[in-house]
Amino acid sequence: MKYRRRREGKTDYRARRRLIIQDKNKYNTPKYRFVVRITNRDVICQIVYSKLIGDIVVCAAYAHELKRFGWPVPFTTNYAACYATGLLLARRHLTNIGLAKSYRGRLVADGRDYTIWAHKEGPRPFKAYLDVGLRRTTTGARVFGAMKGALDGGINIPHNRKRLFGYNHEENTLNDAALKKVIYGGHVADYMRKLHDDDSKAYEKKFSGYIKAGVEPDHVEELWGKVHANIRADPKIVKTTKKVPETHKKYTKQAMTLVQKVNRRRQKILTHRRKRRQLAKQTEKKESEVEGVEVEAEE
Repeated sequence: MKYRRRREGKTDYRARRRLIIQDKNKYNTPKYRFVVRITNRDVICQIVYSKLIGDIVVCAAYAHELKRFGWPVPFTTNYAACYATGLLLARRHLTNIGLAKSYRGRLVADGRDYTIWAHKEGPRPFKAYLDVGLRRTTTGARVFGAMKGALDGGINIPHNRKRLFGYNHEENTLNDAALKKVIYGGHVADYMRKLHDDDSKAYEKKFSGYIKAGVEPDHVEELWGKVHANIRADPKIVKTTKKVPETHKKYTKQAMTLVQKVNRRRQKILTHRRKRRQLAKQTEKKESEVEGVEVEAEE
């Protein structure tokens, strides 16, 4: 029988086996994976390594965090959001392990392919392998946008530029301008303008979040540039403080005290006695009625 997660269609074990198996001569050295998962409402990027007990998540970043860095539209999962989430994870993780100053990556996203190399002195760059799960690895896919953000953020991810947005397989060239445009959300701005001119009702329906947040097509690229700068300035995670409730909800039945148990037993006894008296009265009443009927019949 196949593994449970294979039967459920959740895990590609052929790919997973190659991502987690480590060389024997490296002993207990973790083999890190750059995991990208895209849902309908969020983008999840994680640095993960495997143990016998399961996967261990070292660091994580989410697209819903981008609101703190200046992107006001919630539930954004386009190419620009994937790039920013990958950039956030890279800068956050390198800050946590003390390599943020040594490996800054590409400070300004210009769309060119980038691979980070080790310095002659000092520690080597952090290396991780891309894990896309069950996603199709087509050219220009959003998972590679997240990978591009992590590359520009300073993480060494073995890759091929043939899967980046703007690559031409016939000419074997990468269109830097096209990649830069989608990184800054220029394709979204163009579609917003086109839809606004063609069908205003559809524009209001599809871009209701942008309209509510006050984001216009001409400001999209500028906003994403500010988001990148804010991420590099302070990528650390901010823990939210939840308000402690005044009264805690109790879902289990509270144990009774000895006095409550005695009173409860006394009430049961009294109730039982009362029911017996009522039953006796009803029985006497029925017997008297039957006797009266018999007397009348004899007369």
